[in-house]
Amino acid sequence: METRILGQEKLAVSTIGLGCMGMSWSYGEAKDKNEMIALIRSAFEQGVTFFDTAEVYGPLVNEELLGEAVAPFREEIVIATKFGFKPRESDPDQSRWSAIDSRPEHIKTVVEGSLKRLRTDHIDLYYQHRVDPNVPIEDVAGAVKDLIAAGKVKHFGLSEAGVSNIRKAHAVQPVTALQSEYSMFYRELENEVLPLLEELNIGLVPFSPLGKGFLTGKINADTKFDSTDFRTTVPRFEQENIKANMAIVELVESIALQKGVTPAQAALAWLLAQKPWIVPIPGTTRPERLSENIGAAGIQFTAAEIESINKKLAGIKVHGNRYSPAQEKMIDR
Repeated sequence: METRILGQEKLAVSTIGLGCMGMSWSYGEAKDKNEMIALIRSAFEQGVTFFDTAEVYGPLVNEELLGEAVAPFREEIVIATKFGFKPRESDPDQSRWSAIDSRPEHIKTVVEGSLKRLRTDHIDLYYQHRVDPNVPIEDVAGAVKDLIAAGKVKHFGLSEAGVSNIRKAHAVQPVTALQSEYSMFYRELENEVLPLLEELNIGLVPFSPLGKGFLTGKINADTKFDSTDFRTTVPRFEQENIKANMAIVELVESIALQKGVTPAQAALAWLLAQKPWIVPIPGTTRPERLSENIGAAGIQFTAAEIESINKKLAGIKVHGNRYSPAQEKMIDR
C-alpha cells in the first residue's frame, strides 16, 4: 500500500489505517481477543501501518490488545492513541469514562499507562480526545510538547477540535493531524476546518469514514442493534431518520455499481480523492471487510467524477444528529 504524509513534520502512514475501537468497545460486545490479534496482524501483512486506539476504549483493554498484536513489528508501524477522559467519581466500577480531563498533570500521568499497555517506549501520535473547556488548549499543547521533548511522544494530534482551538494549539506545538468524523454522510468539516488544515499543513484522519456502517448499505430501517451498540443512542440511527437518509446510500450504491466496486470501497475512495493528506481509519472485526476496505486504496476517481458526486451530495439533506445530546456537548464548535 502507498503511504500518505500527515503534518509539517511528515509522519508517513499507510493510505488507509485501521481503527481498533470496535474490537473491544462500542459496537456490541467485545470480540474474541485472539481473533482480533490475528486481524490486526493480517492488516499489517496487507500493508496497513497506521493503527488507532484510545485509553477510553474498553476502557484500557483496547490499548492492551493493540500493544500485544503489534509487538512483533512495533518499529514498522505508527500507533495513535488518545488522552483526555477519566471515570466519573460517581461511577465506582470505572466502566464509563465520561469525565473530561486534559490538565497537564493528568496528561503526563496517563501517558505512562498507555505506554505500558501498548508495550512501547513512545507513542507515535498522541491525540487530545476531546477539547477540555476547563483547560486552555495552549496548556494541553504545552504538556504534549514536553512529552515530545522527553521522547515519550513523537507527534501531537487533536480530535473533534474547532478552528480556533486548532490554531491556538498549533502555535504552541505543531499539530500533525486532526481526527474528526468525515464521510459522505457527514461533511461539515468542509466549511471551515478543511481550509484551515490545508493552510497549516495538518493532516486529517477521518473516523467513521463509512458513516458508522451506514454507507456500506448493510443497514436499513429494520436493522436491530444490540443493546450494547452505541448506535442505539444516536439520533441518526433512529428508524425514521434511517428511512430519510437512504437517499445517500442509494447514491453510494450507484457510484459503486458504475465503478465495479463495493459501496464501502466507493465511500472510502471518495474520501481519499478529496485531499492527499486525508487518511481514513475504517474499523472492522471481520477479515473479509478488512481486505475490502484496504482494496479502496487502489480505486481512483477523476476530478470530473468527484465534482459530479459532490454536487449530488450537496442536494441530499442528512437527517438526525450524529451524537446523543450529552455527547454533542463535548464537541468543540
